Amino acid sequence: MTTTTDISSGLVDVTIKLLRQHAPFDRMDPAHLRSLAKGLKVAYFPAGAVILDPEQGEPNHLHIIKQGTVLTGGIAGDLGSELALHEGECFPLGAMLAHRPVSHPYRSPRDTFCYLLPAEIFHQQLAQSAPFQSFCTQRIAHLLEQALTSLRAHSTLDLSQQPLASSLGTLLRGAAVTCKESISVRDALGSMRRQRIGSIAVTDDQGSPVGIFTLHDLMNRVALAGRSVDEPIGTLMTRNPVTLPKDAFAFDAALAMSRHGIRHILVMDGSRLAGVISDKDLFALQRVGLTEINAALREANVPDAMVRVARDIREFSRNLLAQGIDAKHLTEIISTLNDLLSRRVIELELEAAGVDATGVCWISLGSEGRHEQTLASDQDNGLVFADTAGEPGAMRRTLLPVAKRINAALDACGFPLCRGDIMASNPRWCLSETEWRQTFRHWINDGDSHAVLNATVFFDFRPLCGQLELAHDLRAWLTQEVRENRRFLRLMAENALQNRPPLGVMRDFTLTTDSAHPNTIDLKVNGVTLFIDAARVCALASSGTQTNTARRLAEWAASRSMPAGHVEAWVGGLHFLQFVRLRHQHHQIARGQAPDNYVNPEQLNVLDRRILKEALRQAKTLQARLTLDFQL
Repeated sequence: MTTTTDISSGLVDVTIKLLRQHAPFDRMDPAHLRSLAKGLKVAYFPAGAVILDPEQGEPNHLHIIKQGTVLTGGIAGDLGSELALHEGECFPLGAMLAHRPVSHPYRSPRDTFCYLLPAEIFHQQLAQSAPFQSFCTQRIAHLLEQALTSLRAHSTLDLSQQPLASSLGTLLRGAAVTCKESISVRDALGSMRRQRIGSIAVTDDQGSPVGIFTLHDLMNRVALAGRSVDEPIGTLMTRNPVTLPKDAFAFDAALAMSRHGIRHILVMDGSRLAGVISDKDLFALQRVGLTEINAALREANVPDAMVRVARDIREFSRNLLAQGIDAKHLTEIISTLNDLLSRRVIELELEAAGVDATGVCWISLGSEGRHEQTLASDQDNGLVFADTAGEPGAMRRTLLPVAKRINAALDACGFPLCRGDIMASNPRWCLSETEWRQTFRHWINDGDSHAVLNATVFFDFRPLCGQLELAHDLRAWLTQEVRENRRFLRLMAENALQNRPPLGVMRDFTLTTDSAHPNTIDLKVNGVTLFIDAARVCALASSGTQTNTARRLAEWAASRSMPAGHVEAWVGGLHFLQFVRLRHQHHQIARGQAPDNYVNPEQLNVLDRRILKEALRQAKTLQARLTLDFQL
């Protein structure tokens, strides 16, 4: 039986103090929070009570757990899959916002007390309190921002000059200096000297950029090429310059500079040129920046030089993490720089061996294939060569020795050899187009546990170096082959669902009893893999073309016309788990330890523990959707 009690005026201050320990109440204006607290009642729910039920219709109160536990949701036939809510958590936010009944019952497994906030006051606070509104509508995004803000606040670096989380528009120092194609290089250089800048944008009569000229161009295209500074700048500029909108993040500019090997990005305000961002604007204090790394990669031609560049990449990545860079952008930056390094290693070794890359493609697998590398990723790679390149056995005899040297060189650069020998130097993974298709078809048609395990690594492949079309063609074939085999997709879904989020019922988390890593959670196996495995199945079932987990989820959701909030919550959960992994590895490396993925939740602060729990809950909701789709 449920009993309800009003909060006396003398207990309002005590209630406010309790609420202040939890989001979003910790950020609310004092007047708004007091108004909210005055409207609360306290309800008691005995063990076994049903608090809310879909048949009760639209809920008329927001529940805030004061003491006890509330269970909800879950996967049919799996009692352990229910979501457990604890002190300070609110429910049912979705139903309250959408004015609909709850989707699942809420029940109390033990004696529980909740604050009840009437629907009228709930909607008043949504309109009046920005922190309350943000939390209710963007729950995990709100919590993630709090975590990143906390990390930045404790950073030892001067973040005012490391603004990679800022929009490009906020970094512009003034209007772009421009000129027409017809003016001479000499005149353009005069403008650059007067403005003390290293580049000038070249525009057409409508003011749209058609090119850019930099001091780097002056050296390479004028001085070293023996050209005259009296020539029109239009003949010597770089055409089709890379542009980004002013609301793009500085992360996006950093990635573009890295991928294109450039130092300047033109920033656009619609069709109007707003300004120019240079690499120095992004990395003013960084001892090692993208420019230095790209230059070192282009010049590196011996193994020792590649090892030094790899060390600089790791230092650069750790510095970005220390600044509070979010996991989405950091893993992209790490993967992009590692791609550039790996390509250079492959090119140098192929050249040294006298092997023509025509008809050969080096493919990345696993986390590298998904563009999700961390500071502790090992190698997963293979080779595919064209059927027309020659007899498969002969091609393998040519490629395997150089593949072994490439794997060894990458190991020296800090990418450990794969303990499962999933590398291009293994004859099993150096195959012709037809042999790869035969291997994949065998796994798909056979469908035993070993085949499914192989698929979780190999089906995330993407081309890295060589004749990229070979991998693109293999991807197109695989997409069609898998979609037509519902049995194999079901087996992959069942495999994904065998790994459940480590959430407890009475306690927040289920921790490992492994003597080597006691009282921890493996955030790779029991964290990000939950999202990765589910997203892979969804992508294969919907003929998706992406390999990155976040992009797979977005592509799949779009094909099903799912609400954007679903995907944002799943991706937010994934990125927070990656964020905690990267931060944990960063701290281990700083202490001279080998990086791993075992995190003790008790060593996290209160906010991070709460978001960790929320992130793992999002994995549960994704698994529930997978269960529904495959009727498991």
